[in-house]
Amino acid sequence: MPSLRSKTTKPLPGFRAVATLSAALALALPLTGCTTLHTTAPSAARAGAGDGTAPAGFGAVDCRKAKCIALTFDAGPSEHSARLLDILAQKKVPATFFLLGKRHMEKYPDLVRRMEAEGHEVASHTWDHRILTRIPPEEIREELRRPNEEIERLIGRRPTLMRPPQGRTDDTVHRIAREEGLAEVLWSVTAKDYATNDSALIRRRVLQQSSRDGIILLHDLYPGTVPAVPGIIDALKERGYVFVTVPQLLAPGRARPGTVYRP
Repeated sequence: MPSLRSKTTKPLPGFRAVATLSAALALALPLTGCTTLHTTAPSAARAGAGDGTAPAGFGAVDCRKAKCIALTFDAGPSEHSARLLDILAQKKVPATFFLLGKRHMEKYPDLVRRMEAEGHEVASHTWDHRILTRIPPEEIREELRRPNEEIERLIGRRPTLMRPPQGRTDDTVHRIAREEGLAEVLWSVTAKDYATNDSALIRRRVLQQSSRDGIILLHDLYPGTVPAVPGIIDALKERGYVFVTVPQLLAPGRARPGTVYRP
């Protein structure tokens, strides 16, 4: 049974040590207590759609032909997000932002609007980063519904994607996500940037793990991450990668609510 790397999202004093311990524990534990995690790869989503047209935006990339990779950021917006958006605009690279509600979208609503306006995909990382597999169904629903409502209020549409905190999910989460119109998106590349401010190390870890159809997980709230992004983009472009949002990675397939996507 697969397990995913843990992460934390709140830049509080002493929180980085907790994140490191949490990551170690997550690597040692199964993803869920009794659920076998079934995931769909981007290539399978594309193949299952048959013939179709790639979505517009950032060059209308067709990942059936191009060597695509998706850059994703969790747990924003933050004080570093404006600089990140500047870099992405300069490099002409789209990203997918899995945003937190409490203390994040609440604090930086203009950055959420800017992400949408500049062609990025705005998605949910829950309201308060609670571990969904540890709370009752009615609280799972609240964690998913509140950011949906806030995103819709800010940009005029509800998200179709969400990333469960720490990648922890199970059948109950799948069911509620489906009812709320959300697909779950995991990842294949992590720099563990919650545990280091070393931008060179973050860059090196991403480049070592990247492959076609990869989904890169980073956090723009940590100070070492955003400075690593230009080097990551430049190096992967040199290797022939094309950056896309998660919906572009799946196209002409579409994310199906209740489905878990992972390369």
